[in-house]
Amino acid sequence: MNLPLKHPQRISVVGTSGSGKTTLAKQISQRLAIPHVELDYLHWEPNWVETPDDVMRERVSQAVSGKSWVVDGNYSKMRDIVWGRADTVVWLDYSFPVVMSRIVWRTISRIVTQQEVCNGNCETWKTSFFGRDSIVLWALTTYGKNRQKYSLLLQEPEYSYLNLVHLRSPTSAQSWLLSLILNI
Repeated sequence: MNLPLKHPQRISVVGTSGSGKTTLAKQISQRLAIPHVELDYLHWEPNWVETPDDVMRERVSQAVSGKSWVVDGNYSKMRDIVWGRADTVVWLDYSFPVVMSRIVWRTISRIVTQQEVCNGNCETWKTSFFGRDSIVLWALTTYGKNRQKYSLLLQEPEYSYLNLVHLRSPTSAQSWLLSLILNI
């Protein structure tokens, strides 16, 4: 883990589905008083309709045009825009049991409470656990790929300007958040 910037202003939070990207990004946003951009809100229209790439790119460009923000999400087609403006990437690289337990409990909680995910969309038992678009299946199949992808990407010279914060547990994430707050 790199030493945190004294005053990071443009932060991208990445990690596999269920790692807690949105939760941490919201905490960073609140504590640093900077805007939070959730890429899922820019990507998913009502009824789980995907936004066309050109529209999504325009939305993301607009969202990161300011001097400070925290973005959460793994949209590789938007990485050039987000990382091109970011000064810090926070990688939530938690163990498989932590991620899977989080995604299962988060999904069950959202279904039972009918909590909105984004833009009026809610998860259902069928789509979350049994459909081909199951978020649980997605997490199972992308966990290893995402870990490998970020491990390689974040070593690339083209991203050497980014301050990398590589967090391997929820405890380390909370410690980093506290250290970030104390450095302000």
